[in-house]
This record gives sequence, C-alpha cells and structure tokens, in this order.
Amino acid sequence: MEATAKDGARGRNPRGQGERLREEIVTAAVRMLDELADDQALSLRAVAREIGIAATSVYIHFADRDALVLAALETSHRDLMESVQQAADAASDPVAVLRARVLVLGNWAHRHPGLYKVLHESTINQRADVSFKLALGKQLTEAVQRCMDAGLAPADDAAAVSLDLRMAVHGAVSMRVNQPDLPWPPLEEQVDRYLVKLVGVSLGASER
Repeated sequence: MEATAKDGARGRNPRGQGERLREEIVTAAVRMLDELADDQALSLRAVAREIGIAATSVYIHFADRDALVLAALETSHRDLMESVQQAADAASDPVAVLRARVLVLGNWAHRHPGLYKVLHESTINQRADVSFKLALGKQLTEAVQRCMDAGLAPADDAAAVSLDLRMAVHGAVSMRVNQPDLPWPPLEEQVDRYLVKLVGVSLGASER
C-alpha cells in the first residue's frame, strides 16, 4: 500500500510493494463494479479517487479500463470458485455435492447482483478473453457425471445435461437480478426442480 504523506495525499509506494497496490486497485474495482453493475460506467480515474492515489498509478498496472475490469472479474470468479468448492467439500454424496455447487452460484449472484451482471451480461464478454469462466462449467459437468456414475442419475451426456442445468439456473438468477421486485419462489425450490427434471436425481431429506 502506498505511504501516506503528511498532507493526506498518498506518496510513492516503497520498493517491492507495487503488487500490493495492484491488489488494492483490483479490490476497489470489484467493489465499484458491484455497485455500478456496468463495466463501462467504471473509470480508472474514479478507482484512483476511491483509494486516494493518482490516476497515473492505476495506469502503471492497467493499460485501460477493460484490463482492470477483466482483472476484477477474474478475482471475483476465483473467490466464487473457492466458495463453490468449500460447499462441495462439505456435502455428503454426489447429489448433495451437485446441489451445493448450484446453490452457491445462485446465492452468490443474489449477494452480488452488480458483479453478476458484469460477469455474464456485459459487453466485455465480447471484447475480452473470459475463458476463465469455463472452469465452473467444467466442474459442474464433472459433478453431474459423478451422479451418473454412482447410479444416482440416469446415464446420459453429462456435458449436455450440465449445460441445460446451467442455462436454467442462469435464467432464474438473471431474472431475479433484473426484476428483483417480482414475487419469486425460493431459489432452492427452483434448483431442486431443475435437478429432478433436468438431471434426473432423487432428492432426499438430507439434500433439501
């Protein structure tokens, strides 16, 4: 973090602390994107003001807005992946693991609707390489396959089933994010219906 001068302005980072400043910039961008819900509403100068540094300090680490937005989204996605994995590790069987993974995705979007919109609905998805998002889909497909391998879901194309499940969940989440005032049923109930109808699992009391 940059040293603070006597007049309240931030001074130059001590040697070797540039990475700490970069992390602080990304953290501020994540917070602001969640509030703005629009990647193009973010500016490097606004991020600099948010953390009390000169705009030139931001440009040292990020060439343009897209570079910063992409770094913020990768950070958010990495944190989401960690939460998903923690929930999966705490589950008791393949069906519970699959359900836990899906629910974490939905609940994260509920807590961070702005980030969700930028991550999935912003034009940066057409301008930049967001292939890091493929990891969640891959892990969900593996979770579906484990249900099939254990005889807890009918044998099928796990990738196709996983895609159907993700599309259904993203649709439910997106509608909640964009129309929050409608009388939505609990997300858990919808997820359970998707798991039964799209994956073909049976949900016991332990999974609900």
